[in-house]
Amino acid sequence: MLACTCPPPLKSGDELHVIAPSGALRELAALQTSLALWEDQGYRVKLTPGFDDRWGYLAGTDEHRRQQLLTAWQDPACRGILCARGGFGGTRLLESWQWPSGSPKWLIGFSDITSLLWSLGTRGVSGVHGPLLTTLGNEPDWSRQRLFDWVAGRALPPLSGQSWRAGRVTGPLLPANLTVATHLLGTAHEPNLQGAILALEDVTEAPYRLDRMLTHWRMLGKLSQLGGIALGRFSRCDPPDNVPSFTVAEVLRDRLGDLGIPIVAALPFGHDGVNAALPVGVAATLDGDIGTLTIHPPSGKHASSSP
Repeated sequence: MLACTCPPPLKSGDELHVIAPSGALRELAALQTSLALWEDQGYRVKLTPGFDDRWGYLAGTDEHRRQQLLTAWQDPACRGILCARGGFGGTRLLESWQWPSGSPKWLIGFSDITSLLWSLGTRGVSGVHGPLLTTLGNEPDWSRQRLFDWVAGRALPPLSGQSWRAGRVTGPLLPANLTVATHLLGTAHEPNLQGAILALEDVTEAPYRLDRMLTHWRMLGKLSQLGGIALGRFSRCDPPDNVPSFTVAEVLRDRLGDLGIPIVAALPFGHDGVNAALPVGVAATLDGDIGTLTIHPPSGKHASSSP
């Protein structure tokens, strides 16, 4: 079973590095807003040189983006890595990638950053599936505070959703973008799913594509390994008008509802709305009886070095 420990809690004065491991940066104003929010917490934020490069739809060549990640990870002054935006490209960095030795850092992002978060989780280090630097400014105060609280070592309140299937389970939490996670299956960067609570979200994927991906998970036997499923927002996934289709909810219920495990839907995370921070690989409890997801408080154990 996957078990991750968190990097040491952040404190005022710590240095955070900004990298762009995925898509080319377009939202400069939003990024500046989010930088100010982190600085208001007392952190020193450093922009990695070349974070705003472009190479097609990517934020620079693979080697350029991989070097950003490597430099930040190996810098002893860096305590956390803030990802600028999602898009696509993180998975490309994982070809022949090995997480280097050194003090573990907080890694924060979501969407395409799922690739890096899950890879890091296989090494036993927990990152945070949470707002990017281009989305943090749009979060309500409570969601921002949730992220700031967790990286500072403070406990989080439960999240409430809709119960789709009753039951209660405790296991390691694996938040992810469904599309990105699907393309990690069968690779060295797929974490141990046994007993895990899989928390899924996605954006701009038509119902039939969601169906195709979840059917792939079923045929691989991956969903049968899970302890529970937490569903966030599947935004802009509605089928086009006048095209025969299931709804998103119908696809999710059909592909997941017969697994015999607790399911809680409509939790506040994902694209195009509140994106509550979810730590990767830490213990959580999914209560399908009352529709809640509870992150267990920090245990005081933190990663001292990466494997």
